[in-house]
Amino acid sequence: HSVVHSVIYDEEKGRATGVRVVDYETKEMHEFYARVIFLCASTLGTTRILLNSTSSRFPNGLGNDSGELGHNLMDHHFRVGARGIMPGFEDRYYFGNRPNGIYIPRFRNLGDRATRHPDFVRGYGYQGGASRQGWQRGMALRGFGADFKHRLREPGPWEMFLVAFGEALPRHENRVWLDPEQTDAWGMPLLHVDCAWGENEFAMRKDMAEQAAEMLEAAGCTDIQTYDNYTEGGYGAEPGLGIHEMGTARMGRDPKTSVLNAYNQVHAVPNVFVTDGACMTSAACQNPSLTYMALTARAAHHAVEEMKRGNL
Repeated sequence: HSVVHSVIYDEEKGRATGVRVVDYETKEMHEFYARVIFLCASTLGTTRILLNSTSSRFPNGLGNDSGELGHNLMDHHFRVGARGIMPGFEDRYYFGNRPNGIYIPRFRNLGDRATRHPDFVRGYGYQGGASRQGWQRGMALRGFGADFKHRLREPGPWEMFLVAFGEALPRHENRVWLDPEQTDAWGMPLLHVDCAWGENEFAMRKDMAEQAAEMLEAAGCTDIQTYDNYTEGGYGAEPGLGIHEMGTARMGRDPKTSVLNAYNQVHAVPNVFVTDGACMTSAACQNPSLTYMALTARAAHHAVEEMKRGNL
């Protein structure tokens, strides 16, 4: 196994010619050469490689003419919503092993006045489900002894929950950069991350909790409780916990404000493609995996066609 260190750039050709890798065990550096290079090392991994790929042509990272490489980091913000008790159905229990969660698509700010919210732009969706409460409910009940324990062996009431996943805006100040001195075990500079939610996300989170409670009430739930696990400087709902990192090498029509073109090619180094989350310009509120797959398929097709034309 090897760890990719950087992309090799030929200044005379104006093209990348390969990659440098570090052997995982021996720590020896090796070089591999290729006509076309695809970087799909995950958002932060890819950007780390690009930032570390410096030369006299690109002193601040490969393809970083715009200065946008490492900026506009995004993630989905979540761990906010509501839960409640659904009365009845005590003679019912779930069985089998099929997926049975629910999803409520985005319904805020869809482009019409009816769905517009005055306090924030963009929107969110809900994931949710329901289950019978287990013995853990005993922590909130009074009782002890054999009879109490026996009652807790029986399924409790149905509890339904909704958890929102919201879009975060691309903000230039949310960024990553390389440590100028500290490196990891393979000689790669450590990556620093500076990312925080803004006013738009916090206004959205308030609506996320309120709308979840309203929906559960309309469905007939009782004992409804809203929650927001965000804590300043804590470990509740901060950026990164959604594990949907995006941005830092965004696509765009203008090389002055972006890193990649519409086909995921580095503007100034067209034989280098980036097709993971680093390319994203906005986060939406859905899981981005299928989008990455689609972008990769399109970019790969474009690369093949460009190679046939002799452009790569």
